[in-house]
Amino acid sequence: MSARARQQLVLIPGLLCDALVWQAQVAALSDIAECWIADHTRSHTMREIAAQVLRHAPFREFALAGFSMGGYVAFEILRQARHRVRRLALLDTSARTDTPEQSQRRLGFISLAERGRFLGVTDALLPMLVHPSRLGDPELVATIKKMAKETGVEGFIREERAIMSRTDSLSILSSITCPTLVLCGRQDALAPLERHEEMARAIPGSRLEIIEACGHLSTLERPAEVSAALRRWLSS
Repeated sequence: MSARARQQLVLIPGLLCDALVWQAQVAALSDIAECWIADHTRSHTMREIAAQVLRHAPFREFALAGFSMGGYVAFEILRQARHRVRRLALLDTSARTDTPEQSQRRLGFISLAERGRFLGVTDALLPMLVHPSRLGDPELVATIKKMAKETGVEGFIREERAIMSRTDSLSILSSITCPTLVLCGRQDALAPLERHEEMARAIPGSRLEIIEACGHLSTLERPAEVSAALRRWLSS
């Protein structure tokens, strides 16, 4: 595929993540995709985050991939400007709002951060972010902690409040008509497989891809497999 024919691809990171979460995919897809990574840390509402992405995205129309929190942003982008989204990829995310237990956990993490124990948030989340076999991977753990540090306390609190503000998206799934990929790690503890099966069943013509021996952070844990799935999605 020539540079002129490359897809224009907007990538949205997850909670406590930045461009590093997509670095392997940007490199692997450079021959077929011109990538732009959104900053989703500047507002405390999902509605405004989506509006900011739409204002700053350098493409009029684009393929859209959201990881984790980025999937929530992607759903809100569809609400605000569906006509700009030519393809959709939902990675390790959910169309549902938080359960009361999840909301309480977020409030607890916000409280920790506000009390000066922000580093403890990452340590507490780590077992839920990656496959158990990767907890001892120093490079992976260092990348996760670096992204959290770059996000910072205030950015993290805004992200959590934005996530808590989001609208349930189950009702819009059946109206999504663009080519859609739904992908997750089989052992994703934060956004389990059944949530992705639910989305794939409801979105007409969507494709479900499951990454084996993988937790929540699929783009970092299994970068080659995720990049290959995104290539199939972009080339279909």
